Amino acid sequence: MRTAFVIAVLAVAAAASGASQGAAVQTPETQLTISYWPNGRGAEEPKTWTLRCDPAGGTMPRVETVCRQLDGLVKPFRRPSKNIVCSDQYGGPQQALIVGTHKGNRIWTVLGMRNGCEISRAKRLAFLVPSFSANPNA
Repeated sequence: MRTAFVIAVLAVAAAASGASQGAAVQTPETQLTISYWPNGRGAEEPKTWTLRCDPAGGTMPRVETVCRQLDGLVKPFRRPSKNIVCSDQYGGPQQALIVGTHKGNRIWTVLGMRNGCEISRAKRLAFLVPSFSANPNA
């Protein structure tokens, strides 16, 4: 009798957990907020976009295309090595801040154009910032 009671309790618990999983809202693995300052951070209010992938959504133009591009990059938000020498060139004052989660990992990335390393990184991620001058679609 006691065994039957335990089995019944386990069956009810399993059914309840399955029901709650089915009712759960899917949280995207990638949720980003992109802020852009054409004249550098603090010069004016930023332009801001949101991006969600899996499922795709947000205020970003061409969200499906952007999610596909982002998914195709390996470690898109990795920090540049500290032991790298960057060329001394200036691409302009514009800056972008990308914060949120990507594939479940928290990110906080600043893009700028103050030297060759920043310019290279900004060009690699420019598709995430619609107004960035490094973006070929801008």
